[in-house]
Amino acid sequence: MQNRSASLFIAALLPLLLFRWFLPSPSGQIDFWLMWLAAMLVVGLPLLYAEIGLAHRSQKTPAQGIQELTRQADTSTIWRSFVWLTVILSLVIAGLSIDAVSENLLDAAGRLGVTLDVPAFALAAVMMVIAGILSLLGGSTLIIALVLIGIAFVMGAISQASSLALVMTEPSLGEWARAVTLALVSVGVGTGLYWFNNPLVSSDPNHSVEAGRNTREIATKTVFPIWVTQLLIGSVALIFSTGALAPIPTIIYALGVLLAAAFFMHYASTQIATRFQRFGIWIATLIGIILGVLLVLLATPSILSILLVVISIVSALVLAIFSGWQMKISHMRKSLNFKSEAIYNVWRVAIRILAPLLIIIAIVGWFLS
Repeated sequence: MQNRSASLFIAALLPLLLFRWFLPSPSGQIDFWLMWLAAMLVVGLPLLYAEIGLAHRSQKTPAQGIQELTRQADTSTIWRSFVWLTVILSLVIAGLSIDAVSENLLDAAGRLGVTLDVPAFALAAVMMVIAGILSLLGGSTLIIALVLIGIAFVMGAISQASSLALVMTEPSLGEWARAVTLALVSVGVGTGLYWFNNPLVSSDPNHSVEAGRNTREIATKTVFPIWVTQLLIGSVALIFSTGALAPIPTIIYALGVLLAAAFFMHYASTQIATRFQRFGIWIATLIGIILGVLLVLLATPSILSILLVVISIVSALVLAIFSGWQMKISHMRKSLNFKSEAIYNVWRVAIRILAPLLIIIAIVGWFLS
């Protein structure tokens, strides 16, 4: 499902799926909302440009493209770890979503008078297996997942509208840490999903990159719609992501999560199969299922949310350093194809200095909060 629509669906899905893990209480804090906007602009936007730039340069899937890019940059193969970070991060997102919704699903069934005599972790493990099997359908599960989660979200938002309250609190470093995390999560930086679903990317290992470079478009045409979608959906999610859902919306949401997890596992297994071609998609999917089941069996949702933060931050830093410091200037300039040199220089300062610095400050905030 490598097209522009897929990227917009991903941009809409991630905030609805993950925001509730990192919101402060109460969620209607104006100062936190402003910090999130700042983080989206100064951290999220430059990193999104970086990922799209790498996609335009390689015109191959992340597992194939990162190998070519490190050779072009004549740099260490350690930067290829970015792909494995994206694989782990995708599995963590799937595991966290399913692990959390399994507990909610048991509670919803109980409130409807249906007793499911199984522990939450066992239900989560079964859901991970089902998600892995559904991942063989490819990216087709993404749209249905977004529709179901969107329906459940709207049903929950209607019930919460009367209790909505906006307040101004004192800003803190801990809030900045959460705001940066939300910016990374809503942008999807570190997942490699926008690279993987870029229209110019081909999964054919024999794809002629040089022939395709003549059709490269301005990166802004890809980045801006994604970023605006994230801002719009993220702004709504900031307000309505914390409330509990009624039983029926919870079941609808759980079905959406199952299909969303299948999409994330599809990405992970595809990258594994691409990197180790002797495995094939079936063995790669089995590996993804085993890793996903281990995640939900061995870790609680709170632990998985911490793991999500850590891997997102590490992956974002790897992306920023590689694209800003390791890639050749001429390569990134041509890939981003900005209309002016001044805009490119602003991006270069942001990706080399501002984004890494603000992420490091966020790390300090997490330790102090």
